Amino acid sequence: MVNKIDLIDKKILSELDKNCRITETQLAKKVGRSREAVKYRIKQLEEKGIIIDYITSLNPNKLGYYMFKVYLKLENIPKEKEKFYKFLKTNKNIYWYCISDGAFDCVFAILSKEIIRYFDMINELLSQWEHLIISKVLGTMVDTRQYNKKFFLNEKKGTLAIFGGDIINNKMDTLDSKILNILANEARIPITELSRKVNSTIEIVRTRIKKLEKEGIILGYRISVDYNKLGLEYFKAIIYFRTLTRKEEMALFEWMKNHPQSLYYIRSLAPWEVEFEFVVENYLEFNKIINELREKFPKVIRNHEHLIIIHEEWLPGYKEFIKN
Repeated sequence: MVNKIDLIDKKILSELDKNCRITETQLAKKVGRSREAVKYRIKQLEEKGIIIDYITSLNPNKLGYYMFKVYLKLENIPKEKEKFYKFLKTNKNIYWYCISDGAFDCVFAILSKEIIRYFDMINELLSQWEHLIISKVLGTMVDTRQYNKKFFLNEKKGTLAIFGGDIINNKMDTLDSKILNILANEARIPITELSRKVNSTIEIVRTRIKKLEKEGIILGYRISVDYNKLGLEYFKAIIYFRTLTRKEEMALFEWMKNHPQSLYYIRSLAPWEVEFEFVVENYLEFNKIINELREKFPKVIRNHEHLIIIHEEWLPGYKEFIKN
């Protein structure tokens, strides 16, 4: 069922996606409504299933992890697919996964501090499910530019956070780990409640959070949204380049940052060079974006494939890696 939301709801969703730890008082000032009205609207958005969760964006690379991507085409065996998806959802090494249609049926990300460990892990997984897997592509994420959800207000300029990059093994103590474990899945938790849960003071917890932000471990605080409830669709474009100069790449960065429908710019070591993700009303709008991209960068774009993301989920690996 598609839910219609008004401009105030869109403003609330936009602000929460920029920083979901914003207080109701601060949010009320930004959207021009009372604190009580804002609180009620947020509750309604949650109950309607539009807001799924409040998530802290974390950078695994800053804790010594590589992120490997796996892209699969699967046999049309519905019961086995369901078993496979359940397997992924309980695997502590899987960071994120999606069910899709188009170029691939499933994509997931694995975290590992050691390439040899990943090699053994992925070979074991693929062997276990060889009867279901038609074909596979393995890649490594270089870095990802994550944009705020500009489509709520059709904004032309957005904010971004970059995760991935160089592998840095920042050290964390028990308190840091406790704070991250809670924030990873309860990003909007009040500082008072967070302090009680980790058995520390408000000032100490606030200082630790600032330290984690400064180190680039915490990148921001966002919302997870059910696009289907808003009548929207989520597309991934897999882009193959002819060639790419630094000047052309900077122009691509700027184009994606300012595009109202963009969500992610993902650079990968894979058969392709990048993946662009967009939230749109339908395939026609997505196709229009791709045509615009090809017209604007004719010397850069060689070819593209696409998939529509039907379901995505942050999995146990998102919680588990900050414990190690």
